[in-house]
Amino acid sequence: MSPIRISILGAGAMGSLFGGLMAEAGHAVELIDVNPAQIAAVREQGLLIRNDAGERRLAIPIKRPEEATRQPDWLIVFTKAMHTQGALAAARHLIGPQTRLLSLQNGLGNAEKLTAFADASRIAIGMTTVPADLVAPGEVHSHGESKTRVVMADGSENAALAALAAALDAAGLPCTVDPDAVVAIWEKVAFNVALNSLCAVTQRTVGGLGAAAEGRRLAHAVASETLAVAQAEGLAVLAERTHATIDHALDHHGGHKPSMLQDLLAKRPTEIETLNGAIVRAAERHGIAVPRTETLYALVKLAEHAA
Repeated sequence: MSPIRISILGAGAMGSLFGGLMAEAGHAVELIDVNPAQIAAVREQGLLIRNDAGERRLAIPIKRPEEATRQPDWLIVFTKAMHTQGALAAARHLIGPQTRLLSLQNGLGNAEKLTAFADASRIAIGMTTVPADLVAPGEVHSHGESKTRVVMADGSENAALAALAAALDAAGLPCTVDPDAVVAIWEKVAFNVALNSLCAVTQRTVGGLGAAAEGRRLAHAVASETLAVAQAEGLAVLAERTHATIDHALDHHGGHKPSMLQDLLAKRPTEIETLNGAIVRAAERHGIAVPRTETLYALVKLAEHAA
């Protein structure tokens, strides 16, 4: 397999893990971020990855957007959803005529944001269930099984996307090109609307939430509200599969702190608008009641204001 030139826009937990494992597999990876602590740590000590394969420290280039000059084959966007447009504007000079963009971000509406920077024929979207925690600048931990599904935003077949999926798979990030990836995205939204917001509000890890019967029941009830909205949108989401994924996370991702919890603890804005907020607005369009999702949305917004 020929090395792929990859730039990771947003070198937080997920971006660092994907970039690090792809670099370890022999691809030409460059991390792009604006966090001074993360940049300094990776430059001075390398990127420390600890996952089920063990612990290792990788030398990998990391730059601020204005320092980067290489136009990659793939620009993979891992910024928080509320930072997408600003980050892409800062990295616009890296998007060459052949550069393809992939969003593996949480929430809804990501493809629409990317189309402001490249033609839809060069944009891919997807979802990933990889658990990742940035436990310190330059150090990312990930444990447990995962899967990633991707598709071109216009639904077309694309050899470059197939090659990227194969490369991710070979790097230890199981990935498939899936025509139903949009369904998978909505199923992950249901997962995140439930677990991210509940862990954030209760300040519990995923395992801590699952250890309480009330937490487990509430997570499934919240997810069911999102699945009802997805069905109203005409998407063939599978409730059984989504609930099984939630149970698996509650049972096997015990120490994981979802990003929304990490953001509240660090007094940063969260992705609540592209998760619970997006579902509340879609539910209103369809006349569907989502009382639990709406309550969690309000509680996280209150916590953001307090921070």
